[in-house]
Amino acid sequence: MIEIRKAADRGVAEHGWLSSRHTFSFANYFDPEQTGFSDLLVINDDRVAAGRGFGRHPHRDMEIFSYVLEGALEHRDSMGTGSTIVPGDVQLMSAGSGVAHSEYNPSPKDPVHFLQIWILPSESSLGAQPRYQQMHVGPEEKRGNLRLMLSPDGTDGSLALRQDARVYAAHLDGEETASLTMASERYAYVHVAEGSVTLNGIRLGTGDGAKLRGETSLTLTEGNGAQVLVFDLRAQETPPMR
Repeated sequence: MIEIRKAADRGVAEHGWLSSRHTFSFANYFDPEQTGFSDLLVINDDRVAAGRGFGRHPHRDMEIFSYVLEGALEHRDSMGTGSTIVPGDVQLMSAGSGVAHSEYNPSPKDPVHFLQIWILPSESSLGAQPRYQQMHVGPEEKRGNLRLMLSPDGTDGSLALRQDARVYAAHLDGEETASLTMASERYAYVHVAEGSVTLNGIRLGTGDGAKLRGETSLTLTEGNGAQVLVFDLRAQETPPMR
């Protein structure tokens, strides 16, 4: 079964310096039918004006994943990490027992467009030591291919995620095809970050998402400037309450 989450139905937040679209309930946006999916809690599609950003604030027991689509994002945290993330970079901050961070657009003139994604950690990793990971994945690695970016054990050079989940990214155009075989007891979520693509015969556009339950495979075809994220998740409906 495939359930579509249309881009136009997402939550909207406009703060002048920040324009955000919320796939799932977040901050002042609440939809009881969209409180997350399996361990995937947040997909925020954020555009931040030049010279602006999110000031220092705390998190704990959350896997926070940032994926830049355009521009640059400057990261600072209480672990002493400082980095600038650009398209192709993959950033994962495991908040664990507690960490404070800021995310800032260092450009004096250009906005930054990025996705911020939250995944709940496993019960066994609650209160773990905070950590930061980052790597670069060039477009050639994602061209017509679902490139593994996050996994529980860091398989194939991916970043190590403290949850039984895997995150893939693909770039697709024209006749390029990317497929993923899924175990029958797994769920998946597909998010179209840019462009358009066909998922198992269903056309999706920019910002659209899809919840997959009971599917044994997913196939992405007919991409038109498509950047797609695919989440392989445990078979449960919404993130567990803690």
